[in-house]
Amino acid sequence: MSDEIRIRPVGGTEHSWCRAVPGGTGTTVLGLLLSKPPDISHLQASLHNLQNLHPILRSKIHHDPSRRDFSFLIPPSPSIHLQILDLAAAARAIASHPDADDPSISDFHKILEHEINRAKWLNPSHPSYSDTDVMFATVYAVSDGQWAVFLTLHTAACDRVAAASLLRELLVLTAAEGKIEGGGFKIGDNGEIGSGIEDLIPSGKAHKPLWARGLDMLGYSLNSFRFANLEFKDASSERFSQMIRLKLNSDETQKLLAGCKSRGIKLCGALEAAGLIATRCSKDLPPHQTEKYAVVTLIDCRSLLDPPLTTHHLGFYHSAILNTHDISAEDTLWEVSERCYFSFSNAKDNNKHFTDMSDLNFLMGKAIENPGLTPSSSMRTALISAFEDPIIYTSDPAQQHLGISDYIGCASAHGVGPSIALFDLIRDGQLDCACVYPSPLFSRDQMNQLFDEMKKILVSSAMEVVEG
Repeated sequence: MSDEIRIRPVGGTEHSWCRAVPGGTGTTVLGLLLSKPPDISHLQASLHNLQNLHPILRSKIHHDPSRRDFSFLIPPSPSIHLQILDLAAAARAIASHPDADDPSISDFHKILEHEINRAKWLNPSHPSYSDTDVMFATVYAVSDGQWAVFLTLHTAACDRVAAASLLRELLVLTAAEGKIEGGGFKIGDNGEIGSGIEDLIPSGKAHKPLWARGLDMLGYSLNSFRFANLEFKDASSERFSQMIRLKLNSDETQKLLAGCKSRGIKLCGALEAAGLIATRCSKDLPPHQTEKYAVVTLIDCRSLLDPPLTTHHLGFYHSAILNTHDISAEDTLWEVSERCYFSFSNAKDNNKHFTDMSDLNFLMGKAIENPGLTPSSSMRTALISAFEDPIIYTSDPAQQHLGISDYIGCASAHGVGPSIALFDLIRDGQLDCACVYPSPLFSRDQMNQLFDEMKKILVSSAMEVVEG
């Protein structure tokens, strides 16, 4: 291994995340709740091995003020420090939570929200700015019988698919006492830091005539003020991210997935539709009055790149497609689900995830620079964001001795972004969707009612499929 620090300038999409994360959007947190104390030496060894296998995980975000651009600085050896926090530190984190006294929110949940809102990456203009690691690891003693492990990651270096892959590799390594030998998993990036997504788009797929790009940019800009949204509760106070979990049991999940499959659509279409309908239901509007909502669907592009990548290639390789939908009181879940999914899939077939990538990055930057370009300076660019495919997690009997009792993975969204960011996971056959929103722009009571309505819509519609 070379003793030199390597430098890789960020790509356009990574640059957008380097700007968004200090403002509150794009801090990814993976949380594991354990019923047994973790072996700190094995966990530390596992993290060091992962940093060796995936150099981007040991990189730092560096800003060059002369070029006004960012780079990944990759040191030659792993350097992550595992922070260990005792019961008193965990109690302070819980006490600082806005809903500290709410027994319906678990201590694990409260600490996760504490982690997702910790300002680890500062804006380059901040007087305390310095080059900062892209990954942090913390262990909390939550109670006498519970421990929590949190990985906090910069989204420019680790998207949702990469985070899920990282978690699987971490569990394999930790179960093997931190040793790579016999781990049984492949490392996609072969110890090298990969290229940015823009450099891997197949030739011709991102081409768009200049006049068409100008028209699309104008359309995106003008339409942003026409999009309806949830009622803003407090648009002036400083914001932070909160999360509510939308869960279905195994039977409900399988019926919902069967309903999607029978219509040739994916789960994302149903989740987006339920969110749109629930939002429309939350308002006292005449039955035939429609509202236009914006939906962003995120695509893992790894298999579509040249050369194709696998989930073991860590980095940010997602793109987005934005669509709008008119919703009235008469719309049903499956009708709107099909509209959401087929408008998305048609756009994807026309390479909109590649042709519009730079447009959406540019507009994201403009919203960061000028919040006043968004309604009430809310920085809301859409009602809902969802992923094309859920993360599938199946418990491994070989890892039972680790004592994993719960898992949550999501990212902050109180800077520029949607009103509702959905992070759907199907764990052991059950839907467990982490729904992140900016507070106090929206209140927890308001969002609890919204997600309760979403669940009711999903479950009742899934039952109609079975009964029909």
